[in-house]
Amino acid sequence: MNRQVLAFLVALVVIALLPAAGGYPMFIMKIMCYALFACSFNLLLGYTGLLSFGHAAFISFAAYICGQSLAAWGWPTIAGLAIGTAGAAVLGLVFGLLSVRRSGIYFAMITLALAQMLYFYFLQAPFTGGEDGLHGIPRGTLFGVDLSSDINLYYVVLAIFAIGYITIWRTVNSPFGQALKAIRENEPRMISLGYDTAHFKLLVFVISATLSGLAGATKSVAFVSASLSDATWHMSGMVILMTLIGGMGTLTGPVIGAIIVVVLENKIGEFGRFMTQQTNIEWFRTLGESVTIIIGLIFIVCVMAFRRGIVGEIAHYFHKKQES
Repeated sequence: MNRQVLAFLVALVVIALLPAAGGYPMFIMKIMCYALFACSFNLLLGYTGLLSFGHAAFISFAAYICGQSLAAWGWPTIAGLAIGTAGAAVLGLVFGLLSVRRSGIYFAMITLALAQMLYFYFLQAPFTGGEDGLHGIPRGTLFGVDLSSDINLYYVVLAIFAIGYITIWRTVNSPFGQALKAIRENEPRMISLGYDTAHFKLLVFVISATLSGLAGATKSVAFVSASLSDATWHMSGMVILMTLIGGMGTLTGPVIGAIIVVVLENKIGEFGRFMTQQTNIEWFRTLGESVTIIIGLIFIVCVMAFRRGIVGEIAHYFHKKQES
């Protein structure tokens, strides 16, 4: 059996057993949603070389559409997830048509501008709840499984994450994925060989947006709400951070990056209180208020010491060791 497939299956088994080992299902589900979001973004940045500053638009758009369809229209859960994901795909097509023929900072600024326009729409639209967000989203059932149970929902989210991850793996390891890597390395040469690079970039942009939407729709069902914070530029920056810390251009790097960022955001305050109790140093209590600074310091360390990201540096080390 292929080592990658075996490692993937082992990882799935380990994740499936985490609740039985004392893991908090809601916290792990949050990690899985953001890990899928980061992996889909990495498909655009790490494998195609396109830096989007507006990817929060897709995770938030899908969350709001899915939430509205379940809470206001009374749709079944599977239909809500589907329309949220499809809505993100359509939005990705629109954004892509307006941006993929630009490159570098121009591409990044266009995506940021479009995402900010959507943010201000969400801020004022009556169905989103403005700054309060959209709440009371029913989980419902999925193929007869009652999702009101956190454990049942946990395994549904795990299945969705696995499907999304496999989709990304298959895309990267296909001829289409090889063409994306070639565009990243030398787009003018690909154009000279007769490839319509704009078409490839538009397609991967839509795929990335679709999978980001799947993560957003799943998150809205898991947490029974859609938050305006997911539509801000801060979220777009956070997914870039997850990808760079873990290692862009690697399949597992964004997952590691998502774990690090989510754990820091949610657990650094508890760690600070624990350290205060152990050492009686009151300064540790302020760690929970300094999450952004701590994440920034970790990012600086990664940029200076791990230029390829954590997973990228590990892979590079073993590759050099094999060559020698």
